[in-house]
Amino acid sequence: QVQLVESGGGLVQAGSSLRLSCAASGRTRSSYAMGWFRQAPGKEREFVAAIDWSGTRTYYPDSVKGRFAISRDYAKNAVYLQMNSLQPEDTAVYYCAAQISHSCSTYTCYVRTIEWGYWGQGTQVTVSS
Repeated sequence: QVQLVESGGGLVQAGSSLRLSCAASGRTRSSYAMGWFRQAPGKEREFVAAIDWSGTRTYYPDSVKGRFAISRDYAKNAVYLQMNSLQPEDTAVYYCAAQISHSCSTYTCYVRTIEWGYWGQGTQVTVSS
């Protein structure tokens, strides 16, 4: 099993930045993709960002492209989400996720929640206008 613990959420004003962190522990392996999803009240969980097992490819939906950046630190078994120019519509619980195997290599694959085997408990991000 792999445990994922998110941190870094909070309440910020529109236009601000936040950096989310996700620490992986347990039977961790560096050779898996990691990602971030978010879920706002009354909405489905949606894809925010992914970074492949090599750390060389990243994926984002248009809604966050250019504002959010995912990165990973193999030595610390951690993944980060730098969020800039935050807007009220970014308000949600943000979840870290890890894949069990090399199941994805395309954007359309990474956006599917079913492709992710491990999830954290989430961290709340609230952006006030």
